[in-house]
Amino acid sequence: MYDYTNKIIYLGIDVHRNSYSVTAICDGVIIKRDKILADPQTLLKYFNNFKGAHIKSAYEAGFSGFHLHRILITHGIDNIVVHPASIEVGSRDFVKTDKRDSLKIATQLAAGRLSCVYIPSEIQEDKRHLTRLREQFVRKKAATACQIKSLLYLHGLLEPFVRIRLSNTWLDNIIKEEMGKNTKFTLEKLAQAWKYFHIQINLINKQIAKEATTDNELELIYCSIPGIGPTSARKLINELGDMSHFSNQEKLFSYAGLTPREYSSGQHVRQGHISRQGKPIIRWVLVEAAWTAIKKDSSLKIIFEKLAYRAGKKRAIVAIARILLGRLKTCIKEKRLYEYSKQEIVKVA
Repeated sequence: MYDYTNKIIYLGIDVHRNSYSVTAICDGVIIKRDKILADPQTLLKYFNNFKGAHIKSAYEAGFSGFHLHRILITHGIDNIVVHPASIEVGSRDFVKTDKRDSLKIATQLAAGRLSCVYIPSEIQEDKRHLTRLREQFVRKKAATACQIKSLLYLHGLLEPFVRIRLSNTWLDNIIKEEMGKNTKFTLEKLAQAWKYFHIQINLINKQIAKEATTDNELELIYCSIPGIGPTSARKLINELGDMSHFSNQEKLFSYAGLTPREYSSGQHVRQGHISRQGKPIIRWVLVEAAWTAIKKDSSLKIIFEKLAYRAGKKRAIVAIARILLGRLKTCIKEKRLYEYSKQEIVKVA
């Protein structure tokens, strides 16, 4: 067996539900390529092939989450989790296989071209499940409401251009209308689904309210941002925390997907749309908050109007969302509430 003592082994792991494709590189040479069972303990046993070596490994962030990462770190493996979009792909590389993917990861890891995404604590990750579940149920409830309205429009039970807000009482009354038996059956089932999501969202909201009491000071600062209420605050807190893990604002903006793309050549500099590589839930909450913020904060309104005149309202509101996020980070760092224009700073007790 080859002696790997004091050597550095770079391991690229392509993670799938049933298997791990692994490529190992040492001194710039591929020394092992295997496909093993998708089991962390099996992977740890695989590392015995490199006794005496310092192992550095990496895999893509995805469905498998951070469970494997935490196990590897616990057992002394220098592992990182990388963003899939950060892995470089050749312009003429049209073949994608598990072996090729693991080789790319190992090669770029050895070259020092990969960096780790933010790894949340297990407590923070546990809290995220609650707000993300709420988002899923809200979307499903909205989709079900659209199905109900579409069915009713289809059979002439709703007049065009009439805005209807669904409620339990309204649904109970509309079901009593005259319609075909299968149409009624379909409507009843859709109404049951809508009511189910409505009840579950209310239960989740109660649980979110309980969670808010665990970090009251942070909750106050987030809620002081114009346009951010208790529910939105919980979403951001669960995703961003106190933001101390972001060394600068650019990394924070990148994590939120609010960094514009740039296409520069020579003296020409052109910035495009935002990268959208960050967390959609953060971006959505901040953009929604930005529309409220420009109505409440005169300084933001002035910035918005100047940008909207030059670049359009959509780009302008994204810029306001960026500013809000930057100001939020500053407020948390200085432990104070958001400062509106021409208002005194309110210190957090």
